[in-house]
Amino acid sequence: MPTTSASVAHTSSNGVQPTGAQASIMLELVDENGITIGTAEKLAAHQAPGQLHRAFSVFLFDESGRLLLQRRALGKYHSPGVWSNTCCGHPYPGEAPFAAAARRTYEELGISPSLLAEAGTVRYNHPDPASGLVEQEYNHLFVGMAQTELRPDPEEVEETAYVTAEELMEQHASAPFSAWFMTVLDAARPAIKELTGPAGGW
Repeated sequence: MPTTSASVAHTSSNGVQPTGAQASIMLELVDENGITIGTAEKLAAHQAPGQLHRAFSVFLFDESGRLLLQRRALGKYHSPGVWSNTCCGHPYPGEAPFAAAARRTYEELGISPSLLAEAGTVRYNHPDPASGLVEQEYNHLFVGMAQTELRPDPEEVEETAYVTAEELMEQHASAPFSAWFMTVLDAARPAIKELTGPAGGW
């Protein structure tokens, strides 16, 4: 499976950014129906038992129907060094999930997704045994195409790989993946199949 290491610094896109090196990142808390009910600081929202908050997950594919995976940077406080979907994160309070997904994909991987489309939502509760943090998320799913050269930010992404459905299952059996990966992948599968077609094998 060919992989690409993230070794070139990358400049973040513009957008609503926290100011100052130690600025707190705030997340949008939601109820079980995805209705905004408040905000919480990012780390606090992930501390056990976790607070339900809005998130997004992006799945991008190349022209051959291969899924773009990323291995999270080793310096990340949550789930470092594990493989996961193309991009995932949290909208800023008041930021549309679609806009956040496009923004964060550019910040992490240096590309703007093509044909990015909504693929539903999924709610889950996934503890991370390694860190003790908890993912209590109302997750907005997006699928699209990656049609330009990747420029990963090494502070976010350790390496990347494009994989077929068969290669993914082999890798998933032998390498560590994020606790939420299979949940969001399974929830996005109908939209993935529509995007990649029957030949993609998803």
